Amino acid sequence: METLTDGNSTKEMVKEKYSQIALQDRSENSSSCCGAGGCSTDAYTIFNEDYTGMKGYNPDADLALGCGIPVKYAGIKEGDTVVDLGSGAGNDVFVARSFVGDDGRVIGIDMTEIMIEKARKNNEKLGYSNVEFRLGDIEKMPVGPNRADVVLSNCVLNLVPDKKKAFSEIHRILKPGGHFCISDIVMSGVLPEKIQNAAEMYAGCISGAMQKKDYLSVIHSAGFQNVSIRTEKEIKVPDDILLNYLSADELKNLKESGVKIESITVTAEKAKSECCSSSGCC
Repeated sequence: METLTDGNSTKEMVKEKYSQIALQDRSENSSSCCGAGGCSTDAYTIFNEDYTGMKGYNPDADLALGCGIPVKYAGIKEGDTVVDLGSGAGNDVFVARSFVGDDGRVIGIDMTEIMIEKARKNNEKLGYSNVEFRLGDIEKMPVGPNRADVVLSNCVLNLVPDKKKAFSEIHRILKPGGHFCISDIVMSGVLPEKIQNAAEMYAGCISGAMQKKDYLSVIHSAGFQNVSIRTEKEIKVPDDILLNYLSADELKNLKESGVKIESITVTAEKAKSECCSSSGCC
């Protein structure tokens, strides 16, 4: 089993894993989810949410990898510019496009070349001229400052090694008064080292998750205000996944430890005006 070493190798591992996922269809991904009735061999797919009733939903773009439906709570308006981080095959992008209409714009960013290729092909079929997919890193986004009205992300920031940098970049690209809506995985308690160091559990959005209080603290530290948790749901990782890394006794101890894994959807706003360091608020 692969183990993690540093930030760069972590990114390369995530790119490799999600390149493999991009080549599978939705049924292959969801069939490895215990809740879907299959064998729980992969952690990537235990969180997926049902988008099928959403306006703008495109089944070709849905790889069943989200841990929430952030677009539901994003307050997207017609004419908005929306940026989706970790856009995959385009699922949240195309749903967001139904909100912004012809006068808005949606930009998807993903660091995996195969995902970008898949998303662009999906968009070619749909023919949207105001949808764009860009290859890029969330820690250094290919978007200028003060461009987005809304930033979305679905179960992706836990995969980013430097989460402080990621939220700083979100703050940079948002317009004054803009906001984000992010679904992600957070923790309460500490996972065993065998899980923390497993590459597969990082790529599966488990071991890269921050402590819930620390996650919210990073958002505040990045300069956001009106931080609000819109949804939260406990995630139960199936035993057959955990037993790939833990003995039966270690699994028993984990269950008794009170460790809690949650999916949350959180919103926050960038201030309408920034304060000047020397002369107060401008």
